[in-house]
This record gives sequence, C-alpha cells and structure tokens, in this order.
Amino acid sequence: MIPRKVAPTSSSYVIYAAIGGNILVAITKIGAAVWTNSSAMWSEAVHSVVDSGNSILLLYGLHRAKRPPNREHPLGYGREIYFWSFVVAVLVFALGSGVTLYEGISHILNPEPIRNEGVIYIVIGLSAIFDGMTWWIALRNFKGKMNWSDILAAVRSSKDPPSFMVLFEDSAALIGLLMVLIGTYLSVRLDLPILDGVASIMIGLVLATTATLLAIETKGLLIGEAANPLIVAAILHIAKDMEGVAHANDIITVHLAPRHIVVALSLEFSDELRTPDIELKVIELERRLREFSPDVIAVFVKPQSSSYFEADSLHRYGKGDV
Repeated sequence: MIPRKVAPTSSSYVIYAAIGGNILVAITKIGAAVWTNSSAMWSEAVHSVVDSGNSILLLYGLHRAKRPPNREHPLGYGREIYFWSFVVAVLVFALGSGVTLYEGISHILNPEPIRNEGVIYIVIGLSAIFDGMTWWIALRNFKGKMNWSDILAAVRSSKDPPSFMVLFEDSAALIGLLMVLIGTYLSVRLDLPILDGVASIMIGLVLATTATLLAIETKGLLIGEAANPLIVAAILHIAKDMEGVAHANDIITVHLAPRHIVVALSLEFSDELRTPDIELKVIELERRLREFSPDVIAVFVKPQSSSYFEADSLHRYGKGDV
C-alpha cells in the first residue's frame, strides 16, 4: 500500500479566534498606552491592530480561493491564499515593524517617563492570557498528531500559509509582551526613560524578523512550489505500476492552493497500444490518482518515448541535469 502524507490544513476557526483575541488585546493596549505614555506599549498596540487586520485579510483570501474555476481562471482561484498571505507578510514588515521602529527611535530622541506603570503590568498579564490562548489554539491546529520535534520542518514543507501564520504572529506577540515587561521594569527601576524606546525598537526587530520568515515561506508558494516529495514519489509509483505504461519518464507537480495539486506526467506507453487504448489508460490513471489524493485537481499526460525524453532534456537542460 502506498503511504499518503497529508500536510496540516488551515482552519477558519483559528483565524476567527485570532481576530477576537487581537481586537480585545489592541483595545486594552491602546488604553494602557494613552494612560501610561509607554512607547513600548504603543508599539504593542500597533502590533495588535496590524495582526487584527492581517487575520481579516487571511479570511478574505480563504473566501476568494473557494471560487470555482471559469474560462479566465480554468484552474481556479486557489493561489489567492498565497497572494494574501504574502500581502500579510509585507504589512507586518511595513506597518508593524516600520511604525514600531519609528516610535522607538522617536522616544529615544525625546524620552519621557512612564506614568502609572502598574497599569502596564496588568495589561501585560491580560494580553498574555488572550494571546496565549490564540497561540495555543493555532499551535494545536498546526501540530495535529506530529511530534514536537517535527514542527519546524512542517512549517518549511507546509503548503498552507494561514495554518502557521497565526502561530508566527502570536509567537511574536508573546515575545513583544516580554520586551514590554523588561523595558518597563528597567525604565522605571533605573529611571532611564530611554530604555522604554529601546524596548520598542526590539519589538520592531522581532516583527521584522517574523515578517521576513513569513515572506520567505509564502514567496515560494506564490511563484509555484512542487508537492510533497512523498506525494510525488507515490504518483510516479502509481503511474509505473499501471499496465500498459512501459516507463514513467518525469513528473511535474505544482500547488495552486493547499489542497489543489496539478500533475503533469511524461509517460512511455507500450508500443502495442493504439490511440483509443492510450486514452483509456490516461482516464484510468487520473481516476487512480484522485483516489490516492483528492488534492489532485488536474492531470496532464504527455505520451513520450524515454529515448526522446532524454534527448529533449539534454537539449533543454544540459547533461548535468538530465
């Protein structure tokens, strides 16, 4: 039996939970920032507002991706998920990190003492509860039944950005709260208001790092990324085992969405098969592939002798890549 590995999938309820938590946290942080004049708290308020907007954009992308194929987009709108995920990464960098760094630098140049620091500690505790809950929901949804040691590798191989973007953003939020806590304590304890601005800059650097990682992960999917190697190997195995297929030359797979895979195969069929026979074999192959994985939405087969395929590959790619 051919093993089938399924990547973690995004769940709308995780994004809804993130939106609810971020809005509550944003309102709380804005109030605390106004009350205490804390630069780091203002930065965290901006962070939460940006996260709320980003979660809404992810939901919008999921909604747009569900539209059925049409003549203008014969393979559907699945890549809307990847586009809006990349937009989210850009917004985290441009708005979240940019505004936060500006706030921190401004406070360093014009430092002002924090007022009523006790309010900040209360808000940090409440925010940690809200952000921690959404972080835990996102982590459990993404982790599934995999081992803890496999999470980072799963992020790299995932074809479903919304499933880990909320996790990344909430992780950055929790780190940001720690920065606010340290910056507030040292600023008041040492009577150095400048440290509040330093904490704000550190939050901006955390957001910049998060945005960069998200952009790297989503860019590959946006421009076209192959299916999981286990799935690719399984598809080739199915094709090779079919009666009437003399040789499976090559395979190309592309993810159009987390659950949409397009497959193109170069196959050499047995010489005794006639055109109607080959057509039936292609229909049978498509049926088998969709039984193996419903994620396969389109199959394209190019009948091609192995000798011609090798010569064509040598001409296109050179000897080293054949």
